[in-house]
Formats: sequence, C-alpha cells, structure tokens
Amino acid sequence: MKVLAVSGYKPMEINIFAENDPRIHFIKKAIEKRLEQLIHNGLEWVIVSGQMGVELWTIEVVLDLKENYDIQVAVFPPFENQESRWPEHLKEKYQELTMASDFYKPIYQGDYKGTYQYRAKNLFLVDKSDGCLLLMDEEFPGSNKYLWEIAKKKDEYSIFLITPADLEEIVEEIRMSNPEYWN
Repeated sequence: MKVLAVSGYKPMEINIFAENDPRIHFIKKAIEKRLEQLIHNGLEWVIVSGQMGVELWTIEVVLDLKENYDIQVAVFPPFENQESRWPEHLKEKYQELTMASDFYKPIYQGDYKGTYQYRAKNLFLVDKSDGCLLLMDEEFPGSNKYLWEIAKKKDEYSIFLITPADLEEIVEEIRMSNPEYWN
C-alpha cells in the first residue's frame, strides 16, 4: 500500500470543543501508531480532505513523522475555502497545515455549491488511495459512514479502523509508560 486516505470524526461528533482537550493527544497517538506500521510496510502518501478534527490531527501527525520517515501528506478539500465558516482558530490552523503539506489542491474550484461536492470528495479519496484509515465506531459512524460505504464497495481496498477499544488501549499504554503509574 502506497497511498492511504485518512478520515474520522469532526470534533463536535465526539464532543471535543477545545484544541487543548487531552483526548486529542490519545487520538493522535493512535493515528501515529497505525501510520508507523503502514510506513514500515511501504506507505508513501497520506491523503485527507482537510476537514476539522481527525483529518487536521492526521496532518499534524504526518508532519511530525516526516522527521523520522519518508512520508508525505496531500490535502484535497472538496472545494475552495472549506474553512470559511469555521471558528477563527481552526481557520488559522487549517491554513498553516495546508501550507505545510506536500500537496494541496481543491477538488472543485470555487466555494461550496452543494452536497454533491462531499460525495465527489469521498469518491476521489477512495479512487486515489489503496486503502483508508477511519477513526470510527461502526455502531455510531457519524459523517464517516459516507466514506466508509464507498470504501466497502471498492474491490481489493483495505479498510483499517481505529475503534473506541483501540483508543482505550492507547490510553492504557500511555498511562503504563508513565513511571508515576507504578508508584
């Protein structure tokens, strides 16, 4: 697998409303762990649409991984200015991360025109990748379900999930790696 699409929940779908929420650290560690495994097996590119939440956190993770690995990240938003209605701090973060990414190109020129742009974005991500990584609970897929449904229909396409159980495992690993835990 050379190209991996990554997506997951938007912050409000998992009740995260602040950039300093400690759960973000655990989510990023879970993404990092999965990406490192895939990098060791030949992963070269991570592609995202740049939506807030898991996708922006993934860009941050990949940019950190670039210090030790030959990995690149591309951002393909469904349309230009997708961040225009976001909170100011997330707009700035989006702009910084898209500038730091290795490739950036909106799928549609111009601003939002309709929901068809989101469907086209999901089709594009699946078409241009060998597999996808989704932070998702299958019982409560949220907006992930649209990408997931398209991915399930593609032949010879790998789908990897980071589930609530995986996150609990990461929390426990981090907790147990802290020397204070054992005192």
